[in-house]
Amino acid sequence: MSRTPVPRDRANDYTRDAATLRRDFLTERTGASLEHLGTYSQDPAMLPGNIEHFTGVAQVPLGVAGPLLVNGEHAQGEFYVPMATAEGTLVASYNRGMKLLYEAGGVTTTIVEDHMQRAPSFIFPSAREARAFSEWLVERFDDVAAAAEATTSTGKLKDIEQYSASRIIYTRFNYTTGDAAGQNLTGKATQAACEWIKANYPGIEQYFLESNFATDKKTSQVNMLHTRGKRVIAEATIPDALLRSVMNSSSELMFRARQVSNLGGFMSGVNNNGAHSANGITAMFIATGQDVANVAESSAAFVFAELRDNGDYYYSITIPSLIVATYGGGTGLATQRECLEMLGCYGDGKVRKLAEIVAATVLCGELSLGSAIVAEEWVKAHDAYGRNRP
Repeated sequence: MSRTPVPRDRANDYTRDAATLRRDFLTERTGASLEHLGTYSQDPAMLPGNIEHFTGVAQVPLGVAGPLLVNGEHAQGEFYVPMATAEGTLVASYNRGMKLLYEAGGVTTTIVEDHMQRAPSFIFPSAREARAFSEWLVERFDDVAAAAEATTSTGKLKDIEQYSASRIIYTRFNYTTGDAAGQNLTGKATQAACEWIKANYPGIEQYFLESNFATDKKTSQVNMLHTRGKRVIAEATIPDALLRSVMNSSSELMFRARQVSNLGGFMSGVNNNGAHSANGITAMFIATGQDVANVAESSAAFVFAELRDNGDYYYSITIPSLIVATYGGGTGLATQRECLEMLGCYGDGKVRKLAEIVAATVLCGELSLGSAIVAEEWVKAHDAYGRNRP
Protein backbone atom coordinates (compact mmCIF):
# COMPACT_ATOMS: atom_id res chain seq x y z
CA MET A 1 0.00 0.00 0.00
CA SER A 2 1.41 3.38 -0.98
CA ARG A 3 1.24 6.35 1.36
CA THR A 4 -1.01 9.23 0.24
CA PRO A 5 0.14 12.42 1.99
CA VAL A 6 -2.00 15.43 2.84
CA PRO A 7 -1.87 17.75 -0.20
CA ARG A 8 0.10 21.00 -0.07
CA ASP A 9 0.43 24.06 -2.25
CA ARG A 10 4.20 24.49 -2.63
CA ALA A 11 3.83 28.07 -3.82
CA ASN A 12 1.59 29.31 -0.98
CA ASP A 13 0.09 26.84 1.47
CA TYR A 14 -1.66 29.45 3.63
CA THR A 15 -4.71 30.35 1.54
CA ARG A 16 -8.40 29.53 1.62
CA ASP A 17 -7.94 27.59 -1.63
CA ALA A 18 -5.23 25.43 -0.06
CA ALA A 19 -7.47 24.74 2.94
CA THR A 20 -10.37 23.85 0.64
CA LEU A 21 -8.12 21.49 -1.30
CA ARG A 22 -7.30 19.63 1.90
CA ARG A 23 -10.92 19.45 3.05
CA ASP A 24 -11.98 18.06 -0.33
CA PHE A 25 -9.16 15.53 -0.13
CA LEU A 26 -10.24 14.45 3.37
CA THR A 27 -13.88 14.19 2.38
CA GLU A 28 -12.91 11.96 -0.52
CA ARG A 29 -10.65 9.80 1.63
CA THR A 30 -12.81 9.55 4.76
CA GLY A 31 -16.37 10.30 3.71
CA ALA A 32 -16.71 12.96 6.43
CA SER A 33 -18.54 16.21 5.72
CA LEU A 34 -16.29 19.11 6.76
CA GLU A 35 -18.73 21.98 6.26
CA HIS A 36 -18.20 23.61 9.63
CA LEU A 37 -14.41 23.28 9.62
CA GLY A 38 -14.44 25.49 6.55
CA THR A 39 -16.46 28.29 8.15
CA TYR A 40 -14.14 30.82 9.77
CA SER A 41 -13.11 34.48 9.81
CA GLN A 42 -9.40 33.82 10.34
CA ASP A 43 -7.09 34.97 7.53
CA PRO A 44 -4.94 31.94 6.59
CA ALA A 45 -2.11 34.28 5.57
CA MET A 46 -1.64 35.11 9.27
CA LEU A 47 -1.04 31.49 10.27
CA PRO A 48 2.58 30.65 9.31
CA GLY A 49 4.34 29.84 12.55
CA ASN A 50 1.09 28.69 14.18
CA ILE A 51 -0.05 25.67 12.15
CA GLU A 52 0.92 23.44 9.25
CA HIS A 53 -1.47 21.87 6.71
CA PHE A 54 -4.10 24.47 7.66
CA THR A 55 -7.46 22.88 6.89
CA GLY A 56 -10.04 24.86 8.87
CA VAL A 57 -10.96 25.94 12.35
CA ALA A 58 -12.19 23.90 15.32
CA GLN A 59 -14.77 26.15 16.93
CA VAL A 60 -15.04 25.96 20.72
CA PRO A 61 -17.98 27.62 22.49
CA LEU A 62 -16.90 30.68 24.47
CA GLY A 63 -18.63 32.18 27.48
CA VAL A 64 -17.80 35.09 29.74
CA ALA A 65 -17.74 35.08 33.53
CA GLY A 66 -17.64 38.17 35.70
CA PRO A 67 -17.14 40.72 36.86
CA LEU A 68 -14.01 39.43 38.55
CA LEU A 69 -12.64 41.90 41.08
CA VAL A 70 -8.84 41.74 41.38
CA ASN A 71 -6.64 43.59 43.84
CA GLY A 72 -3.32 42.85 42.17
CA GLU A 73 -0.05 44.63 41.60
CA HIS A 74 -0.58 44.45 37.84
CA ALA A 75 -4.29 43.59 37.47
CA GLN A 76 -6.51 46.03 39.32
CA GLY A 77 -10.27 46.44 39.05
CA GLU A 78 -13.06 44.54 37.34
CA PHE A 79 -12.58 42.04 34.51
CA TYR A 80 -14.92 39.99 32.37
CA VAL A 81 -13.17 36.69 31.77
CA PRO A 82 -13.48 34.80 28.45
CA MET A 83 -13.60 31.02 28.84
CA ALA A 84 -13.67 28.58 25.91
CA THR A 85 -15.06 25.19 26.86
CA ALA A 86 -17.52 22.46 25.93
CA GLU A 87 -18.20 21.55 29.58
CA GLY A 88 -21.57 22.69 30.84
CA THR A 89 -21.63 24.33 34.33
CA LEU A 90 -18.00 25.46 34.09
CA VAL A 91 -18.64 29.11 33.24
CA ALA A 92 -21.60 29.24 35.63
CA SER A 93 -19.48 27.85 38.46
CA TYR A 94 -16.66 30.33 37.95
CA ASN A 95 -19.19 33.12 37.64
CA ARG A 96 -20.70 32.16 41.00
CA GLY A 97 -17.26 32.18 42.62
CA MET A 98 -16.60 35.62 41.16
CA LYS A 99 -19.86 36.88 42.64
CA LEU A 100 -18.88 35.57 46.08
CA LEU A 101 -15.42 37.12 46.04
CA TYR A 102 -16.67 40.39 44.57
CA GLU A 103 -18.93 40.79 47.58
CA ALA A 104 -16.02 39.77 49.83
CA GLY A 105 -13.88 42.61 48.47
CA GLY A 106 -12.08 40.87 45.63
CA VAL A 107 -9.08 38.61 45.12
CA THR A 108 -5.60 39.75 46.08
CA THR A 109 -2.90 38.48 43.71
CA THR A 110 0.88 38.46 44.05
CA ILE A 111 3.59 37.25 41.66
CA VAL A 112 6.57 36.09 43.70
CA GLU A 113 8.80 34.53 41.01
CA ASP A 114 9.12 34.59 37.24
CA HIS A 115 11.41 32.51 35.05
CA MET A 116 11.50 30.04 32.17
CA GLN A 117 14.07 27.26 31.77
CA ARG A 118 16.06 25.19 29.38
CA ALA A 119 17.96 22.35 31.05
CA PRO A 120 21.10 21.13 29.27
CA SER A 121 23.29 18.35 30.64
CA PHE A 122 27.07 18.01 30.29
CA ILE A 123 28.84 14.64 30.33
CA PHE A 124 32.47 14.12 31.43
CA PRO A 125 34.90 11.20 31.69
CA SER A 126 34.53 11.09 35.48
CA ALA A 127 32.71 12.63 38.43
CA ARG A 128 35.81 14.65 39.43
CA GLU A 129 36.01 16.25 36.00
CA ALA A 130 32.31 17.01 36.22
CA ARG A 131 32.88 18.68 39.58
CA ALA A 132 35.67 20.84 38.14
CA PHE A 133 33.36 21.98 35.35
CA SER A 134 30.68 22.83 37.90
CA GLU A 135 33.07 25.21 39.65
CA TRP A 136 34.20 26.75 36.35
CA LEU A 137 30.58 27.34 35.28
CA VAL A 138 29.96 29.43 38.39
CA GLU A 139 33.08 31.50 37.77
CA ARG A 140 32.23 32.17 34.13
CA PHE A 141 28.53 32.91 34.58
CA ASP A 142 28.80 36.46 33.14
CA ASP A 143 30.40 35.15 29.94
CA VAL A 144 27.79 32.41 29.57
CA ALA A 145 25.00 34.94 30.11
CA ALA A 146 26.48 37.26 27.47
CA ALA A 147 26.52 34.43 24.91
CA ALA A 148 22.92 33.50 25.71
CA GLU A 149 21.55 37.04 25.73
CA ALA A 150 23.17 37.86 22.37
CA THR A 151 20.37 35.85 20.74
CA THR A 152 17.45 37.76 22.25
CA SER A 153 16.29 41.33 22.84
CA THR A 154 14.06 40.45 25.78
CA GLY A 155 15.49 37.36 27.50
CA LYS A 156 17.81 37.68 30.48
CA LEU A 157 19.68 34.79 32.10
CA LYS A 158 19.13 35.10 35.85
CA ASP A 159 21.07 32.10 37.15
CA ILE A 160 22.07 28.51 36.44
CA GLU A 161 21.02 25.76 38.81
CA GLN A 162 23.28 22.71 38.96
CA TYR A 163 22.59 19.10 39.96
CA SER A 164 25.23 16.38 39.77
CA ALA A 165 24.68 12.67 39.20
CA SER A 166 27.32 10.15 38.16
CA ARG A 167 29.64 11.96 35.71
CA ILE A 168 26.90 14.25 34.50
CA ILE A 169 26.14 17.84 35.45
CA TYR A 170 22.46 18.63 34.98
CA THR A 171 21.69 22.34 34.77
CA ARG A 172 18.66 24.59 34.65
CA PHE A 173 19.23 27.91 32.86
CA ASN A 174 16.65 30.31 34.33
CA TYR A 175 15.56 33.28 32.22
CA THR A 176 13.12 36.13 32.33
CA THR A 177 11.38 36.30 28.95
CA GLY A 178 9.34 39.51 28.80
CA ASP A 179 5.80 39.06 27.52
CA ALA A 180 6.51 35.79 25.72
CA ALA A 181 6.05 32.38 27.32
CA GLY A 182 9.67 31.83 26.37
CA GLN A 183 10.20 28.15 25.53
CA ASN A 184 11.59 28.91 22.06
CA LEU A 185 13.51 31.94 23.30
CA THR A 186 15.24 29.97 26.03
CA GLY A 187 16.02 27.11 23.69
CA LYS A 188 17.82 29.36 21.21
CA ALA A 189 19.64 31.31 23.92
CA THR A 190 20.77 28.20 25.78
CA GLN A 191 22.04 26.55 22.62
CA ALA A 192 24.24 29.60 21.98
CA ALA A 193 25.45 29.46 25.58
CA CYS A 194 26.26 25.75 25.32
CA GLU A 195 28.20 26.26 22.12
CA TRP A 196 30.24 28.98 23.85
CA ILE A 197 30.85 26.66 26.81
CA LYS A 198 31.93 23.83 24.52
CA ALA A 199 34.36 26.14 22.71
CA ASN A 200 35.87 27.48 25.94
CA TYR A 201 35.96 24.46 28.25
CA PRO A 202 37.95 21.38 27.19
CA GLY A 203 36.99 17.94 28.38
CA ILE A 204 33.25 17.88 27.72
CA GLU A 205 32.47 14.53 26.15
CA GLN A 206 29.03 15.61 25.04
CA TYR A 207 26.19 17.93 25.91
CA PHE A 208 22.46 17.64 25.32
CA LEU A 209 20.48 20.87 25.00
CA GLU A 210 17.58 19.43 27.01
CA SER A 211 17.97 16.73 29.62
CA ASN A 212 14.29 16.54 30.61
CA PHE A 213 15.06 18.55 33.75
CA ALA A 214 13.03 21.55 32.61
CA THR A 215 10.12 19.06 32.43
CA ASP A 216 8.57 20.95 29.53
CA LYS A 217 4.85 20.08 29.13
CA LYS A 218 5.01 17.81 32.19
CA THR A 219 4.26 18.55 35.81
CA SER A 220 7.13 17.93 38.22
CA GLN A 221 8.18 18.45 41.80
CA VAL A 222 11.21 20.49 40.74
CA ASN A 223 9.03 23.05 38.97
CA MET A 224 6.53 23.14 41.82
CA LEU A 225 9.38 24.05 44.18
CA HIS A 226 11.55 26.17 41.86
CA THR A 227 8.92 27.67 39.49
CA ARG A 228 8.52 27.52 35.73
CA GLY A 229 6.72 30.52 34.27
CA LYS A 230 5.03 32.67 36.92
CA ARG A 231 4.62 31.73 40.57
CA VAL A 232 1.36 33.44 41.49
CA ILE A 233 -0.57 33.51 44.75
CA ALA A 234 -4.26 34.41 44.84
CA GLU A 235 -5.92 34.89 48.24
CA ALA A 236 -9.10 36.14 49.81
CA THR A 237 -10.90 36.25 53.15
CA ILE A 238 -14.62 35.46 53.01
CA PRO A 239 -17.04 36.25 55.83
CA ASP A 240 -19.03 33.28 57.06
CA ALA A 241 -22.27 35.16 56.38
CA LEU A 242 -21.39 35.43 52.68
CA LEU A 243 -20.65 31.73 52.39
CA ARG A 244 -24.05 31.04 53.91
CA SER A 245 -26.01 33.51 51.77
CA VAL A 246 -24.26 33.01 48.41
CA MET A 247 -22.98 29.43 48.60
CA ASN A 248 -25.42 27.75 51.00
CA SER A 249 -22.38 26.65 52.98
CA SER A 250 -20.39 27.88 55.99
CA SER A 251 -16.78 28.58 56.83
CA GLU A 252 -16.69 25.73 59.36
CA LEU A 253 -18.04 23.20 56.87
CA MET A 254 -15.71 24.43 54.12
CA PHE A 255 -12.69 24.14 56.42
CA ARG A 256 -13.65 20.64 57.52
CA ALA A 257 -14.00 19.58 53.89
CA ARG A 258 -10.61 21.16 53.18
CA GLN A 259 -8.96 18.97 55.83
CA VAL A 260 -10.54 15.85 54.34
CA SER A 261 -9.49 16.93 50.85
CA ASN A 262 -5.89 17.52 51.94
CA LEU A 263 -5.68 14.00 53.34
CA GLY A 264 -7.30 12.51 50.25
CA GLY A 265 -4.82 14.32 48.02
CA PHE A 266 -1.90 13.15 50.13
CA MET A 267 -3.09 9.55 49.99
CA SER A 268 -3.55 9.61 46.21
CA GLY A 269 -0.27 11.39 45.48
CA VAL A 270 -1.69 14.30 43.50
CA ASN A 271 0.29 17.37 42.43
CA ASN A 272 -2.58 19.63 43.43
CA ASN A 273 -4.57 19.59 46.66
CA GLY A 274 -7.22 21.83 45.12
CA ALA A 275 -10.33 20.90 43.20
CA HIS A 276 -10.06 21.72 39.49
CA SER A 277 -7.60 24.46 38.58
CA ALA A 278 -7.10 22.84 35.15
CA ASN A 279 -10.70 23.70 34.22
CA GLY A 280 -10.39 27.46 34.42
CA ILE A 281 -6.81 27.56 33.17
CA THR A 282 -7.58 25.44 30.11
CA ALA A 283 -10.68 27.47 29.23
CA MET A 284 -8.74 30.73 29.50
CA PHE A 285 -5.75 29.30 27.61
CA ILE A 286 -7.93 28.30 24.65
CA ALA A 287 -9.70 31.66 24.65
CA THR A 288 -6.52 33.76 24.80
CA GLY A 289 -4.23 31.78 22.49
CA GLN A 290 -1.92 30.18 25.02
CA ASP A 291 -0.04 26.93 24.40
CA VAL A 292 -2.69 24.65 25.87
CA ALA A 293 -0.24 21.81 26.53
CA ASN A 294 1.29 24.03 29.21
CA VAL A 295 -1.75 23.20 31.35
CA ALA A 296 0.26 20.10 32.34
CA GLU A 297 2.55 22.34 34.39
CA SER A 298 0.29 25.33 34.94
CA SER A 299 -2.50 23.45 36.71
CA ALA A 300 -0.27 22.29 39.58
CA ALA A 301 -1.32 24.14 42.73
CA PHE A 302 -1.06 24.42 46.50
CA VAL A 303 -4.23 25.28 48.40
CA PHE A 304 -4.06 26.63 51.95
CA ALA A 305 -7.03 27.58 54.10
CA GLU A 306 -7.63 28.90 57.63
CA LEU A 307 -10.71 29.18 59.79
CA ARG A 308 -10.27 32.53 61.52
CA ASP A 309 -11.30 33.13 65.14
CA ASN A 310 -14.12 35.44 64.05
CA GLY A 311 -15.54 32.80 61.72
CA ASP A 312 -14.09 34.23 58.49
CA TYR A 313 -12.59 31.82 55.98
CA TYR A 314 -9.15 32.60 54.56
CA TYR A 315 -8.39 30.77 51.32
CA SER A 316 -5.38 30.92 49.02
CA ILE A 317 -4.05 29.09 46.02
CA THR A 318 -0.43 29.16 44.90
CA ILE A 319 0.17 28.34 41.24
CA PRO A 320 3.91 27.62 41.00
CA SER A 321 4.29 27.13 37.25
CA LEU A 322 1.80 29.32 35.39
CA ILE A 323 3.01 29.73 31.79
CA VAL A 324 1.24 32.55 29.93
CA ALA A 325 2.03 35.06 27.20
CA THR A 326 0.55 38.26 25.83
CA TYR A 327 2.86 38.37 22.83
CA GLY A 328 3.83 35.72 20.27
CA GLY A 329 2.51 32.22 19.72
CA GLY A 330 -1.26 32.12 19.33
CA THR A 331 -1.93 35.42 21.11
CA GLY A 332 -2.06 37.38 17.86
CA LEU A 333 -4.71 35.21 16.20
CA ALA A 334 -7.97 37.02 15.53
CA THR A 335 -10.35 35.75 18.22
CA GLN A 336 -7.57 35.15 20.74
CA ARG A 337 -6.39 38.72 20.39
CA GLU A 338 -9.95 39.96 20.92
CA CYS A 339 -10.16 37.98 24.16
CA LEU A 340 -6.86 39.38 25.39
CA GLU A 341 -8.03 42.88 24.50
CA MET A 342 -11.24 42.24 26.46
CA LEU A 343 -9.00 41.72 29.50
CA GLY A 344 -6.71 44.65 28.62
CA CYS A 345 -3.88 42.14 28.29
CA TYR A 346 -2.76 42.16 24.68
CA GLY A 347 0.80 43.14 23.81
CA ASP A 348 3.86 44.44 25.60
CA GLY A 349 3.99 44.81 29.36
CA LYS A 350 0.79 42.87 30.04
CA VAL A 351 1.90 39.32 30.86
CA ARG A 352 1.97 39.75 34.64
CA LYS A 353 -1.48 41.30 34.53
CA LEU A 354 -2.77 38.26 32.66
CA ALA A 355 -1.10 35.90 35.13
CA GLU A 356 -2.84 37.62 38.04
CA ILE A 357 -6.23 37.45 36.31
CA VAL A 358 -5.78 33.74 35.63
CA ALA A 359 -4.84 33.05 39.25
CA ALA A 360 -7.77 35.07 40.58
CA THR A 361 -10.13 33.18 38.26
CA VAL A 362 -8.78 29.87 39.52
CA LEU A 363 -9.42 30.90 43.13
CA CYS A 364 -13.05 31.70 42.29
CA GLY A 365 -13.52 28.31 40.68
CA GLU A 366 -11.99 26.47 43.62
CA LEU A 367 -14.32 28.11 46.12
CA SER A 368 -17.37 27.63 43.92
CA LEU A 369 -16.83 23.93 43.32
CA GLY A 370 -15.76 23.32 46.91
CA SER A 371 -18.92 24.89 48.27
CA ALA A 372 -21.10 23.07 45.72
CA ILE A 373 -19.71 19.77 46.96
CA VAL A 374 -20.25 20.46 50.65
CA ALA A 375 -23.72 21.93 49.99
CA GLU A 376 -24.58 18.84 47.92
CA GLU A 377 -25.32 21.00 44.87
CA TRP A 378 -22.64 19.61 42.56
CA VAL A 379 -24.70 16.93 40.82
CA LYS A 380 -27.76 19.18 40.77
CA ALA A 381 -25.76 21.85 38.91
CA HIS A 382 -24.60 19.38 36.29
CA ASP A 383 -28.16 18.16 35.86
CA ALA A 384 -29.31 21.75 35.30
CA TYR A 385 -26.47 23.04 33.08
CA GLY A 386 -24.48 20.05 31.91
CA ARG A 387 -24.99 17.13 29.57
CA ASN A 388 -26.05 14.57 32.15
CA ARG A 389 -29.70 15.63 32.10
CA PRO A 390 -32.14 12.75 32.50
